[in-house]
Amino acid sequence: MTNVPKIRFNGFTGDWKQRRLGEIFAIIDGDRGANYPSDVEFFTKGQTLFLDTKNVRVDGFRFATTKYISQEKDEILRSGKLETHDFVMTSRGTLGNVAYYGTDIAKEHPSVRINSAMLILRPALHSEVSDAYMLSVFRGRLITDFMQRKQVGSAQPHITKRDFSDLLVSMPMDICEQNIIGTLFSTLDTTIVAHNRKLEGLQKLKKAYLQVMFPQAGEVVPRVRFERFTRDWSEKRICDIFDVTRGQVLAATKVSIKRDSENIYPVYSSQTKNGGLLGYYNECLFDTAITWTTDGANAGTVNFREGKFYSTNVNGVLLSKEGYANRCTAEALNMVAWRYVSRVGNPKLMNNIMSEIKIMIPSFNEQIAIGDFFYNLDMQISSQSEKVEKLKQIKSSYLQKMFV
Repeated sequence: MTNVPKIRFNGFTGDWKQRRLGEIFAIIDGDRGANYPSDVEFFTKGQTLFLDTKNVRVDGFRFATTKYISQEKDEILRSGKLETHDFVMTSRGTLGNVAYYGTDIAKEHPSVRINSAMLILRPALHSEVSDAYMLSVFRGRLITDFMQRKQVGSAQPHITKRDFSDLLVSMPMDICEQNIIGTLFSTLDTTIVAHNRKLEGLQKLKKAYLQVMFPQAGEVVPRVRFERFTRDWSEKRICDIFDVTRGQVLAATKVSIKRDSENIYPVYSSQTKNGGLLGYYNECLFDTAITWTTDGANAGTVNFREGKFYSTNVNGVLLSKEGYANRCTAEALNMVAWRYVSRVGNPKLMNNIMSEIKIMIPSFNEQIAIGDFFYNLDMQISSQSEKVEKLKQIKSSYLQKMFV
């Protein structure tokens, strides 16, 4: 049996080999000990950037929030100082996030230290092991697989230097092949990050629109609205405009993952993935309604459901013959429902509490206009989310087939 991946770039042959991480890197602790900076020794500006785990994310360094220490303090610390081409890995609490301290970041932040919740991985075999390849390995399955196999701590999860040093990594002998693989995954990671930031931007845009297109507390009109609407919004109690009911128990084994000729009705549950879509069933309970999650971590999450559907018993359902079950009303309710969730034990928002919630809503024509606006925005968010997930699936597939 040869030690080669299932998919390989043309022109490269020969078995891959395994190496211990302790051979590839010098593994160095972050800063700790008696000279560790106290709270009063951190500043918003200074000579040396001092990083903690929130600055090292799955996609690299994040410098949105930073703190600094003085040059004098920097000179008396014994460990944790970065050198160009170092890797930084979170090893305590948050585990396995890896960032690369390359020349571009070193130019912007020439003096950097890390705390004791991270490790420095300093390359020791530059002529034999590609930094780009190792970054793709770290951001692939290596750390995840390692943590699944090992006990990583009890009270506070952690990765020890010894265990990490003994970890074996497979790699091609040819550093050119390593570089090509590293470049491929670097491009994929960059693309995923870009698309994910676009998704986050759209989500923030929706949040901002929700703030200005619905009245704030004590107001009867929103700060931004379509020109043709001028009437004040009115306050309505949920039980005065809806029939308040609940979904029914449905065994997961009866739910089809995909829609087919028999199972045509969507089934919604309390999950947040896919907008709560659990699968499809051959019966429906409701036709165009608003649902909310009654129990669990997502209690109070509200969604508009257009068309015929089945809802499980962990959803409450709001029905209206007058047309109040629409996207605008659902968004208005979703903005306030979380306030009424009971946090004693298992979070809950039951029918009797939901019935008494009051929301501000406009005329039906304005409801339709607002609903259409947010529908279009939701479609953009959904499309962008699908792009991100597709890219992640592509990366996952490549990781399975391009590494040994």
